[in-house]
Amino acid sequence: MWAASAKPPIEGEETKGTGHETCTRRKRGGDGVGRPHVSEVIGRTLTRTFWSGVEGHNVCVVSDSPRRRIPEAALSRLPLYLRVLGELSNGAVSQVSSEQLAELTGMNAAKVRKDLSYLGSYGTRGVGYDVNFLAYQIQRELGLNHDWPLVIVGAGNLGQALANYGGFTERGFSIAGVFDTDESKVGGVVGGVRVRHLDDLSQVVQSKNVSIGVLATPGEAAQTAANRLVRAGVGSILNFAPVVLSVPRGVSVRKVDLAGELQILSYYEQRRASNNAAREAAGAPARVVSA
Repeated sequence: MWAASAKPPIEGEETKGTGHETCTRRKRGGDGVGRPHVSEVIGRTLTRTFWSGVEGHNVCVVSDSPRRRIPEAALSRLPLYLRVLGELSNGAVSQVSSEQLAELTGMNAAKVRKDLSYLGSYGTRGVGYDVNFLAYQIQRELGLNHDWPLVIVGAGNLGQALANYGGFTERGFSIAGVFDTDESKVGGVVGGVRVRHLDDLSQVVQSKNVSIGVLATPGEAAQTAANRLVRAGVGSILNFAPVVLSVPRGVSVRKVDLAGELQILSYYEQRRASNNAAREAAGAPARVVSA
């Protein structure tokens, strides 16, 4: 994964349409192409800015138009692209085409190009996308250029598993607190964090500037816990409880329904079994019925 302060190269990327334009000036002489790398990417600014990171490369940044809202479906695919780009980067792959990215993510190339166009990233014909810079663009759009402290409500088996999951911190999500109302759990340590009573939630959220909460309570306690998160100032909730939450307008909720996903898998398994049975029946000799 890339650090927020990473200095990604730009390989002729065009980010027109998001208020970010990347302009390259190619060096004359030799093969006519300079090495288009810059030492940093300038963030949004209200005026046009020209800056040269290395010889032969200029970056111009324009922020006189708002960035487009990314549709929910496309947004849900960005983390998948980011994970694949991380694997490519770890394998020292510097360029990737939309066709290759589609194959690696199980998408089609047209959908990949459309999704990435919302970032203002159109790639370079015949070259594709610069892996590190595209990853940087996705990280920036997802807000992963800084850490996000989060709290976990529910210190049962699921809450403990989530607190012990190292993938949160690797991706910039630090656990600011774990909470429960069960006195037998309060005071224990999970994932290196001491479990606190839910009554302390508001104080931790305010003092550590927490905006994301993870709900890992039983279903019957989920709505009450969600209400406590909202009152504390949490604006986004990842809900593992098997219930539909009611939250005020402006609060974002993402639901992770493990049982529901298993039920969908059981549907596919049932269809597969039915299809196999039908094929076997079609290939079996017809039964002779005697009079």
